[in-house]
Amino acid sequence: MMSRSDTFSTHTYWYSPLRGRRRPNLPLFISTSPFLMTSTLLAGRLTLLSRHSRIPHRPIPIVRLYTTEPTGSGRHGHHHQKQHPAHHSPTAPKRTAPPPAQSQAVPIQPGARHEVHEGTAALSAPYNPPGGGPGGPGIGGTGFSFTNSPLLDAIITTCIGLGAVFTGGVIYLKWYKANVLNKIEASFEPGYDPALELAKRHTKVKPATTDLDPEEPWTEYIRRKEQDLIDLVVKGEEPGHYFMLLGPKGCGKGTMIFEAMGAIQADGVSMCDAHPDLEVFRLRLGGPALDIERALNKLEKVALRCAERRGKPLVLIINNIHFFQNDEDGRNMILQLQQKAEAWAASGILTVVFSSDDFWPFHVMRKYASRMHVMSVTDLTQEDARKALTRIRRDANKGSVSESDVLETVDVIGGRLSYLNRVAKSKEMVEMAKHMMTVEKGWILSRIGLIPDCDDDVMDEQKWSSCSWLLLQEFVKLRRAQEKERDEAVARGELNPDKLPELPLPSMSWYKARQIMTRADFMEDLDRANIIAIDINHDVRPDSMLTLQVAMEVVEEEGFDDLLNNVRDRIDEIESLHRTRELTFKDVGKGDMIRFALDKDGPLYVNIRDDKKDDEEDDDDDDD
Repeated sequence: MMSRSDTFSTHTYWYSPLRGRRRPNLPLFISTSPFLMTSTLLAGRLTLLSRHSRIPHRPIPIVRLYTTEPTGSGRHGHHHQKQHPAHHSPTAPKRTAPPPAQSQAVPIQPGARHEVHEGTAALSAPYNPPGGGPGGPGIGGTGFSFTNSPLLDAIITTCIGLGAVFTGGVIYLKWYKANVLNKIEASFEPGYDPALELAKRHTKVKPATTDLDPEEPWTEYIRRKEQDLIDLVVKGEEPGHYFMLLGPKGCGKGTMIFEAMGAIQADGVSMCDAHPDLEVFRLRLGGPALDIERALNKLEKVALRCAERRGKPLVLIINNIHFFQNDEDGRNMILQLQQKAEAWAASGILTVVFSSDDFWPFHVMRKYASRMHVMSVTDLTQEDARKALTRIRRDANKGSVSESDVLETVDVIGGRLSYLNRVAKSKEMVEMAKHMMTVEKGWILSRIGLIPDCDDDVMDEQKWSSCSWLLLQEFVKLRRAQEKERDEAVARGELNPDKLPELPLPSMSWYKARQIMTRADFMEDLDRANIIAIDINHDVRPDSMLTLQVAMEVVEEEGFDDLLNNVRDRIDEIESLHRTRELTFKDVGKGDMIRFALDKDGPLYVNIRDDKKDDEEDDDDDDD
């Protein structure tokens, strides 16, 4: 008796390496009965022996087993089963897992998978035995081998790969570092310089023929007295020091630097502008791949290399360092740059030049400076201002102008180069000077204007405004005192009325300005707002002649003193209210007593009673 699992249909595929394809044999029916099983195994062995005698290599059998169910048999019909012929395929094959020792994974084409499984088609695929092909390691391998051991071959191959990666990385780092140094050195080469190119006038107007006499001294080219020293510094002929140019905005610091750079085609000179955002300054100084400290270290290597070849130091100009924030980060940045400047100046390989419009960077750097030289740049004198105004107007092709107009214009705006350049290029210089004075007045009043009977919300702002006007009022008094002394000298015959000397801007010492303002911290805000200017001698003066003219006009207006006193009194009232505390007691009955104890220099007791109760007690005492 045979069950459903007693009969198996076996398809055997023989693979021949010589022919490169598999051929299916006829299916064999193996029965579980001893007689049939013995005869079937014997026939299979005979077939294997006959095939082994015909091919040189031993075939690799791939056996696929399918469980079949005889046709027409039910659940209880095993006694009348009918065996299928050997050439008949089963109708409902069910694939079972082949034995692990008899199955090999052979690639099958996607289109022929079903036919190969059914035994109706042959698979034609190249045979690729493991080992890399004939002649190599393994079964017919063809790969290159250092040794006969696959493990040693893998170790050697890995070491070669890692060595190649490491060597490539070292070569790249060497090239990258050399490339960075070459780029830094190229920035100091003579020729094209971005800052110098932007400073040039690329749209210069050809001057027309005018009736100006070129022999007159007030039409000659203006060369400031500080230009000689700046030329020596930029050329690298002042080693052993680093410099700081300090002066108000628009007085000509940058112009002198660019003129010195243009004279030598920026040979050995590079410029970098400061920025309030330290990340932007890092990108300007070192680029996206370097931080500031690494960029300074790279610059030091380049300076050492170039100093031996050139025989003089390189020059690095950091412009407008007052753009750094006056906080911990900004002060630390200035200190970092100053430390490098001190070291480079001591070795004589690089000279650093700082420029600032405000005073606070000098105040920070002075504490640690040992090799720093400071140059204070101020406005032009009236004589030089007249020369510069005439020359600029002639170059701008704006026609001739009378000497009286030049004198009147200079008396209003002073010797500030930025103001002279703006006025000289206008059609009416005197009208332009008055317009600039009106604009400056509006600017100052918008920053430090006085508000009478102000609210407590703007008390801090009005403190700054009132203290600022106290200082400007003192400048006006000093100016009037200078004019009075000059008039008295003319009256005594000591001065010629036709050739009066120039009156300098009124100034006072730092400590006296603090006494007048009563607030030392307000000085920096006024300096940052370009209302006052502070030089290296700690002298405080108005920022420009235009600022002084505005201050004189505002202070001498009718009712200014009353307005200033009103604002100061209002500030005192608000501060008094802020310092006063009001105590309110609830649930206090008539005749109750409240006792306070105030202990400053000694115990002080205050008794508070109801006034009506006290009056009644006094009346009772009188009756008694």
